[in-house]
Amino acid sequence: MTVGRELYQIEEGFWLKGKEHFLDHVDEHCLLAFPQTGEMHGVHSRAEVAATATDANRWRDLVMKNRQLLESGDFAIISYLAEVTRADGEPYTALVSSGYARRPDGWKLAFHQHSPV
Repeated sequence: MTVGRELYQIEEGFWLKGKEHFLDHVDEHCLLAFPQTGEMHGVHSRAEVAATATDANRWRDLVMKNRQLLESGDFAIISYLAEVTRADGEPYTALVSSGYARRPDGWKLAFHQHSPV
């Protein structure tokens, strides 16, 4: 499997899967940059990030467009346009970027950012 395919598969899980996916794929600490003031902005532990993956805020109907990948050694950044539906039925579109670090047990999310469109 190519690095890009693997990272986008992991990324999709952050939108659609639950807490276990987060615990398996988030690095020990992760920098989050969300547009909501004070909500999940800054450096957070894996457990703090995983705690956000509740049934009440899961997404559906995810489409990732204009996928981009920059890989350099043990670090890779992906960027894409996400079109998705919130748990409450509201549509959401954002430019998303995620940075991954290659660890002995696989790629781990170290940075994640949303810019709503």
